[in-house]
Amino acid sequence: MSRTDQNTGIVIWTTTAVMFAACGPAGATGPLTYARDVKPIVDASCGGCHVEGGIAPFELTTYDDVKLHRFAIAAATKLRTMPPVLAAKGCSEYTNDLSLSDEQISTLGAWAESDALEGEAPEASKPVDTSQAGLSRIDLELPMPIVYTPRQSPDDYRCFVMEWPRQGFSYVTGFRAKPGNAQVVHHVIAYLAGPEYAAEFEALDAAEDGPGYTCFGGANGIGGGTGWLGAWAPGAIGGMYPDDTGILVRPGSKVILQVHYNTLGKTGDLSDRTTVELALTDSVKHRAAYVPFTNFSWIRNGGMTIPAHESDVVHSYRIDPTPYWGLVTAGALPNGVALKVHSAAAHQHLLGTKSKQEVLRKDGTNECLLDIPRWDFHWQQAYWLAKPKLVKPGDQLSITCHWDNSMANQPVVDGKRLMPRDADWGESTTDEMCLGLLYVSE
Repeated sequence: MSRTDQNTGIVIWTTTAVMFAACGPAGATGPLTYARDVKPIVDASCGGCHVEGGIAPFELTTYDDVKLHRFAIAAATKLRTMPPVLAAKGCSEYTNDLSLSDEQISTLGAWAESDALEGEAPEASKPVDTSQAGLSRIDLELPMPIVYTPRQSPDDYRCFVMEWPRQGFSYVTGFRAKPGNAQVVHHVIAYLAGPEYAAEFEALDAAEDGPGYTCFGGANGIGGGTGWLGAWAPGAIGGMYPDDTGILVRPGSKVILQVHYNTLGKTGDLSDRTTVELALTDSVKHRAAYVPFTNFSWIRNGGMTIPAHESDVVHSYRIDPTPYWGLVTAGALPNGVALKVHSAAAHQHLLGTKSKQEVLRKDGTNECLLDIPRWDFHWQQAYWLAKPKLVKPGDQLSITCHWDNSMANQPVVDGKRLMPRDADWGESTTDEMCLGLLYVSE
């Protein structure tokens, strides 16, 4: 059904005439080695996640690591389930596209099937720059004020008010969140409350047995006043913002860290202390902000119904955002002007299957921002455009999301598949969302 609203798995690697088993890539001599042929690929496309404390289940930082997992690496890259790049080709070009070429995939498979030689250290190519996969520097760390164990089940939204320690104007130019317990952290959003709202958030924090307070639906500031500094969801690894852009933070502001905990089917130690890491500068050429993009009537009034047992439910929304830039960025950006979109991210829950975000030009042409044909809740990330797209007054942003609410697509909890039920917009992991998140600058 459809509605439009206006306004690893691991398989056995089979070798069939492996061309590179005996020798390296074109131009190289001798057999494939880890140092010369494999390490540069792994460093560039796996190093952001497969590190100590990373979101991946094992490290790939040494020869021994890679040799141990070489058949899993070969199989997952052959299937293109790893690296987990969900964005479709042909939509836009992204600076953080970690996709492997056919030759790179062949190299990994052939090395795994051969003697998996280590090679000599002098052979090692200089690792590809992976700064897009993380922060090039850390100027400020903001940990949660306490270790917190979720009190509500299965979903606990908890906000923690954190002091902004710097004097004078600062601009956030890079963001990374480090969940203390990835087993239960569903997402993290760092909201920014200006100094004029600081007392109101302090009162919210003091009203409950804290530190922290319950905050379904957002930071719950009286009168609003919050923008976003950054966000984390499974699969996100953070990074630097585009050159000469940043998010303004005034002295006396508060950072409101919302952590969504989901304990459905989880056991053992559920405690968490998440930390936010920031890169900062004193000035930028172009002020920026994060813009959450969705149909806000879905949030307030429902209307994004996903009936039980339907296998392809579609909801769409489009709007000219330029009159509302100031509203959705808490005044960080002006209304009614053309602004640059630098990145796009998507967010759905467990029933989601695909989504697409576009710029619909007033001349009738369309430009694709982000097309995800195979949604995976466990791999959510922002895709940074190689060339920003200018959104002018009269243009529209559009978002379309698909869901499968059939029996076959229900989550399994404690070994049992849940029964389908009607779903709509909601905060629980078993509810749904259709959300875009754009990094936009002057």
